[in-house]
Amino acid sequence: MIEILGYAAFFLTIALSYAVIALGLNVQWGQTGLFNVGVAGFVGIGAYASAILTAPDAADRIGGFALPIPLGWVAAFAAAALASLALGWLTIRLRADYLAIATFGFAVTVQLAALNLEPLTGGPFGLGFIPRPFNGFAGDPLVFGLLNLALVALVLAFVWWVLERLVRSPWGRVLKAVREDEEAARALGKPVTRFRLQAFAIGGGIMGLGGALQAHFIGFIAPENYLPTLTFQVWTMLVVGGAGNNLGAVVGSVVVWGLWSGSSFLIGAAVDPADQARAAALQIVLIGVALCLILVLRPKGLLAEVLTHHRRPAGAQAQDRPATR
Repeated sequence: MIEILGYAAFFLTIALSYAVIALGLNVQWGQTGLFNVGVAGFVGIGAYASAILTAPDAADRIGGFALPIPLGWVAAFAAAALASLALGWLTIRLRADYLAIATFGFAVTVQLAALNLEPLTGGPFGLGFIPRPFNGFAGDPLVFGLLNLALVALVLAFVWWVLERLVRSPWGRVLKAVREDEEAARALGKPVTRFRLQAFAIGGGIMGLGGALQAHFIGFIAPENYLPTLTFQVWTMLVVGGAGNNLGAVVGSVVVWGLWSGSSFLIGAAVDPADQARAAALQIVLIGVALCLILVLRPKGLLAEVLTHHRRPAGAQAQDRPATR
């Protein structure tokens, strides 16, 4: 029973860290309609920024400032948001397909930089000794897992609460107007480019925060963690949960991560160890099939976006009707 509870805590901690990343994508795509397929790049920037600042000093690399973990998380958000701001300033006016190409190229560039800047990132060997919250309880896996789960859940709840307030604010309503009809929003005097850039930067910063959460929970990162497969996972989580719905992004993350972990278990149990490396590609196939089924059965995701309509008072509507005898 203790082993099951420990694994459940580990599973939910990873799933909720993905939910933070999915919330960042929801700001960009679900609320604003920005087609970002470079999610892995922003997650990687956040993870490396926090790891470099908080890890202990090492003789063979730059960094190792041993700063507190919360400062690392703040730096992760800021670094990813600044990278998003810079990339958005160059590309935000592009059409959706060109923006997708630009963000994909950016993610590949980040991954290659992490692979080759060995004095800073550890290169292909990655960065280890990343401080983990509650590391003093590491000797008790259950307590350690539950404490980390509570911490990640708290961060997720805070991000969700802030985004819910933003979505329901006039700023959030402008984002939806830009998503639905950019030209109409511009005709109403809204600075469309500025709002798109703000949403792109905030979403990228949240992705970086999610990457830092994962890095500090696992304690090790490497360039292979930020391949395009990560982008595919996060997009699947958002689409399955329901684009435009923050709660849907959280639910989709738990569901898809459960499918991903379950498929890994099935492949490990059913396939001969000599063929498991080849069979690992079946994960993406299984997730793709599951995604197709969900899209057929629930085209708008498990939790579709709730659209609110502002109605005028009944008296005002009555005054607008022409008088009749």
